[in-house]
Amino acid sequence: MSEITPDLVRHLANLARIDLTDAELLRFTEQLSVIVDSVAKISNIVDENTPATSHPIPLNNVFREDEIRPSLTQADALSGAPDSAQGRFKVAAILDEE
Repeated sequence: MSEITPDLVRHLANLARIDLTDAELLRFTEQLSVIVDSVAKISNIVDENTPATSHPIPLNNVFREDEIRPSLTQADALSGAPDSAQGRFKVAAILDEE
């Protein structure tokens, strides 16, 4: 059994600024426990002879030639912005905001 508790889920939700109902808290605690237990089972099976994989099916990159195409000018792109400065979009700072 994993170490996921309702208090831990409540703490994580608080850090992410997510309000959870009691029912959601219990459901997410159960779901996260299943996920953590599943990862632990896989971790116990994998050894140093198991190759690391990121995808079960090999992927190939698809490359295309870079082509210059018509696009917006800087002025056109900024024309619909609520605020701009020095040729850039200007947005309100959100750091350290409560």
